[in-house]
Amino acid sequence: MEVLEIANKIKENGGILYLVGGAIRNEQMNKQINDEDYCVVGLSKEVFERLFPNAKKRGKFFGVYELERREFALARKEKKIGIGHKEFEIENDKNVTIEEDLKRRDITINSIAKNVLTSEIIDPYNGINDIKNKIIRATSDAFKEDPLRSYRVARFASIFNFEVDDNTINMMKETKEELKYLSPERVFLEFKKALEGNNPSIFFQILRKANILDVHFKEIYDLIGKQQPSEYHPEGDSYNHTMIVVDKSVDFTNKLEVRFSCLIHDLGKGITPQNMLPHHYGHDLNGVALVKNLGERLNIPQKWIKCGKVAAREHMLGGIFDRMKPSKQIDFITRVEKSPLGLKGMQTVVICDKLGKNKSEIKVKNELNFYILGKKCIQTINGKYIKEKYKIDKEKQIGELLRKERIEWIKKNEKNIEI
Repeated sequence: MEVLEIANKIKENGGILYLVGGAIRNEQMNKQINDEDYCVVGLSKEVFERLFPNAKKRGKFFGVYELERREFALARKEKKIGIGHKEFEIENDKNVTIEEDLKRRDITINSIAKNVLTSEIIDPYNGINDIKNKIIRATSDAFKEDPLRSYRVARFASIFNFEVDDNTINMMKETKEELKYLSPERVFLEFKKALEGNNPSIFFQILRKANILDVHFKEIYDLIGKQQPSEYHPEGDSYNHTMIVVDKSVDFTNKLEVRFSCLIHDLGKGITPQNMLPHHYGHDLNGVALVKNLGERLNIPQKWIKCGKVAAREHMLGGIFDRMKPSKQIDFITRVEKSPLGLKGMQTVVICDKLGKNKSEIKVKNELNFYILGKKCIQTINGKYIKEKYKIDKEKQIGELLRKERIEWIKKNEKNIEI
């Protein structure tokens, strides 16, 4: 059954079908529409279920259905009755208007509807104007009743590169106490979506502005004010450096575990004693436990956590790779290549780390060659090569000779590999 057929059937029974939310927002922004959500006005649950017996009901209280792989929700109003983002009393009534339904939504750019049959746009909260002005604005004071919306605002701001108006920032501040009741899965989902965008730093900048960054991202928050040697870090404190690094990662990789690794590579600086600043001796090793804490608290995928630990522990050595002895270089290459992050991921972290110090991109790329060098070395000097050269099969001997031969290969080829 096509949507127009569904809309006509609803109209014949006294209702109206609207396309709502993200689909209309993306349409107005000339962006791809990934999901189509519909709102049904003027029909009771009983009538809707009789008209569409194949519709699958989702949940017990929301009047939300799946039909033809699309979501159809009966217009509703909500009243907060408890703590968190789930404790609401739902009113599904055929007399609920589209304007009332849109009012319960989080931000104005998501509070726009379009009549499916007439294409009339319903925009009572000036969402289209906010899209034009690149502003994220709460639809109503009901915004602060759902703490999850604070993370959604930060995520939308980062994805669209929009500003957040001051009144909405103040509402976000009021959600601070309830944020701790959110499930880690919901927080991680918003965080993940922000990492997928082109400006992930904005997610954290908005949370910081709203004074809620420390609720779920304490390790990131602790980087604020942690000064670094100015001759190496003209960009400012460890927090500013981290924000630059995570944004730079977008230019080099689509792999979220690598972007995450760029974000958390310097977490150890957050616990540097005040009397040690601006230096951060041992921050690479200190960061490993902090990555684990953040990852487990937010139920971050294990692969991300493992990659992050490698990034925290190894990024300093990666940054001075060209100054290490060949034996140390081979140990680094062997160790990192076997890790979930891999040499390519590690090189991305190190490149972005260097760029985060306002270094030239061309200079940085020419400085770092351990991915290309290591990959070539491992491919050339492998177990088969050792067996054929030394006519042996014992694993221990192969391992010892493999390291020895690779060290010699590095000595001969380090200066001859094209970047």
